[in-house]
Amino acid sequence: MPLKGGKWAYLCTWMDLYSRQIVGWQLADNMEESLVREPLVRALLKRRAKRGMIVHRRAAPSDRGGQYLSRKIKKVIKTFKLRQSMSRADDPYDNAWAESFWSRMKAELDMPKGGYENIEKLKSALFEYIEVYYNTRRLHSSLSYLNPAAFEAEYYRQTG
Repeated sequence: MPLKGGKWAYLCTWMDLYSRQIVGWQLADNMEESLVREPLVRALLKRRAKRGMIVHRRAAPSDRGGQYLSRKIKKVIKTFKLRQSMSRADDPYDNAWAESFWSRMKAELDMPKGGYENIEKLKSALFEYIEVYYNTRRLHSSLSYLNPAAFEAEYYRQTG
């Protein structure tokens, strides 16, 4: 994501595919594997991931993706006893949920011309978008016009 002065920041998001809720995210000024691993581990711990849960990750196209294939990510998958799913490289249909989130975020996030002043301001804007708006207010046609948090709460209300 662009910052002023030609700098860049990198965002990793993890989505619950049932509720479409962003359950983990992290912003950094680099694309090291911790950008992917740390929000995944936080999400797994917060949501008390059950053994056998499927973690879908993208394949490694030439532009990005090696972080998802790192030894440390494989160790997280093994430690939490997760099942792994991977999209084919350069096939957006395999990862349609994430592609939809990113296109909506780019359209709805009020990005200043030339980028954000600094990474802290971008992080604040992303918190407002993801945690305050997207997860708790944004309605989804695929969720019976509920927001992700309400859809998930309704599921737990019905299933006990």
